[in-house]
Amino acid sequence: MDKFTTLTGVAAPLKIMNIDTDMIIPKQYLKTIKRTGLGTGLFAEMRFKEDGTENPDFVLNKPAYRKAQILVAGDNFGCGSSREHAPWALLDFGIRCVISTSFADIFYNNCFKNGILPIKVSQEDLDKLFDDADRGSNSTLTIDLEAQEIRGPDGGAIKFEMDPFRKHCLMNGLDDIGLTMEKATSIKTYEEKAAQSRPWL
Repeated sequence: MDKFTTLTGVAAPLKIMNIDTDMIIPKQYLKTIKRTGLGTGLFAEMRFKEDGTENPDFVLNKPAYRKAQILVAGDNFGCGSSREHAPWALLDFGIRCVISTSFADIFYNNCFKNGILPIKVSQEDLDKLFDDADRGSNSTLTIDLEAQEIRGPDGGAIKFEMDPFRKHCLMNGLDDIGLTMEKATSIKTYEEKAAQSRPWL
């Protein structure tokens, strides 16, 4: 998993509440268990028309936001089914951070396990960030995880709370496997002792 320390990128405003995981990655894209290639299906029902052409009104299809790395979104982002394909699709598209007032619990947890930083802010702060994100190609935000701070294009800063353990995992690029491998020496020692004391196993 890639480390997340500081990210500076274009922020796209997605002013929709209750974006569920089916909106993030529709069910027809769930046939794969690969984490790559899902970016093409991200927000497919909003990004594309029925004939497969792009919807020019959708924010990520607008020239200024095509390479957005940050989403500023409405309340209750990631609700619905628990599909892990949702953060996979966001990451494959290039989104490393989602900012909202609240997230569905399972989606929130899945983000950390896949290298995406979900940030919870107050409605007042979200409104400020929507204003920043509305600036098109000038809507650049800097996310500093170490300082737990979002810096806007005008130099203003918003602080955010973060669980210390999750912060540690993101900053060090540790998913569940990575956390286990940190204990590799202890695991090996235990297995060697177990083999000596119970050779019949």
